Amino acid sequence: MDIRFLNESKIPRQSLDQGTEAQRKSVQDIIAAVKEKGDEAVRFYTAQFDGVKLESLKVTDGEVDEALRELDEELLSILQEAANNIRSFHEKQVQQSWMTTEENGTILGQKVTALDAAGIYVPGGTAAYPSSVLMNAIPAQVAGVKRIVMVTPPGKDGKVPAGVLAAARLAGVRDIYKIGGAQAVAALAYGTESIEPVDKITGPGNIFVALAKREVFGTVDIDMIAGPSDVTVLADDTAFAHEVAADLLSQAEHGELSQANLVTTSKELAEAVQREVESQLHELPRHDMARVAIEEHSAIYVAGSVDEAVEAVNQIAPEHLEVQMENGMELIGKIRHAGAIFVGRYSSEPIGDYFAGPNHTLPTSGTARFSSPLSVDDFVKKSSIISYSKAAFDEHGSKVAKFARLEGLEAHARAIEARGKN
Repeated sequence: MDIRFLNESKIPRQSLDQGTEAQRKSVQDIIAAVKEKGDEAVRFYTAQFDGVKLESLKVTDGEVDEALRELDEELLSILQEAANNIRSFHEKQVQQSWMTTEENGTILGQKVTALDAAGIYVPGGTAAYPSSVLMNAIPAQVAGVKRIVMVTPPGKDGKVPAGVLAAARLAGVRDIYKIGGAQAVAALAYGTESIEPVDKITGPGNIFVALAKREVFGTVDIDMIAGPSDVTVLADDTAFAHEVAADLLSQAEHGELSQANLVTTSKELAEAVQREVESQLHELPRHDMARVAIEEHSAIYVAGSVDEAVEAVNQIAPEHLEVQMENGMELIGKIRHAGAIFVGRYSSEPIGDYFAGPNHTLPTSGTARFSSPLSVDDFVKKSSIISYSKAAFDEHGSKVAKFARLEGLEAHARAIEARGKN
C-alpha cells in the first residue's frame, strides 16, 4: 500500500465503469432475449452463468421455512434487531403530502405517493448478503410500496443462502425469485410469464447488473449505478493503526476492484498502518482478493494540515468515510462529499453495513459528489397540486398569456384567454 504526500500527488477523479463494448453488447442481447422469450430465456441464462437448471424460478414458502430452521436463534435475533434499527431510522424519513391555501383562494400542494411495485436485487456469487435484503426491502415497505419483488442468484445447488431467505421473511418479502445477472434485471423491468414487471429496481450487483440497470432505465426507474465498494479513513495521530488497517481491509475484501484509502495528518500513523495492512492481509480468508484491491486501487495520503486532509476527502467523495480524528464531530460541516460518515473510534464501517440503521446502499466511485444513500424517498414519487382561484386567474391570467407569447407558444396564450370570454 503506497504512501503518497498530497503536496506531491494529485488525487485522481473517479468515475463509474462504463463496461467494455463486449459487455454492453452481451447485456443488450440478454435483455432482448428476455423481452422476447420470457422465462425460457431466464432459465437459459441461469443455466449458462450460474450452472443451475431451474424447474421453477420462484422460491417456495417451504424453502424459506427450511432456511429459518437452518439458522440458530441467536442469528435470527440479530437479524431481527438489525431490521428493527433499519425500520426505525427510515421511518424518520417519511414525508407527508401537504397543501396550502393562499389569501386569494388558490390551493397549492404536493401529493406524495408510494410506487406500486419495486424490485430489489440482492447480489450473490462470492458472498451472501442478508443485509442487502433488509436495506432495500425495509425502506420500500416504510414508503408504502405494496408489491416488493426480490431476485438473487442461486448457488450451484439451486438454492438461495439461508441467511438471505431468513432476512426476506423478517422483512416481509414473499415474492422471491432465484435468478440473478442481467436476465434478472430484464425480468423485473419487462416481466415474464412468472414475474410481473415493477416500477423501480434497486440494489447493487456486478458490472453486468450495473449495465443492465443502465439499459432498462426509462422503462423503469433505478436507484443508482453501483460501482465497487470503497472506504476512506480520515485520521490523525489519535487513531490506532491496527484498527484503521482492519477497517481498510473490511472493504478491500469485497473484491479486487474495491478501494480503501487512508488520509492522515500523521506520517507516523501512515507508516504504522502500512505495516499493519500487510500483516493483517495474511490472516484474511479472502486475502488474495483483498491484496489486489490494496495494491492496485488503494493508497495512503499524508496531508500537511487538517484542512488539506478534509479537502482530499472531498475530492475522493468516498462511499464510506470514517473520521478518526480528535474532535471529529467538528469536521462534519467541512465534509461536502461522502455517502455515509462514521465518526469516532467505535463507529467502524461494518456497524453501518449491518446494524446501526442508516442505509448501506450508498453512492460509489465518487458519485457522492451528486447523489445520496438509498432512502424512503427512492420509493415514492411526488405530484404537484394546483387549484387556481378565479380571483388569482383574473389577476395573473394576462401575465401568463404574455409569458407564453414570449416563448412563441400562441396556443398556450389562447388557452388562458379562452377563459376570459365567459
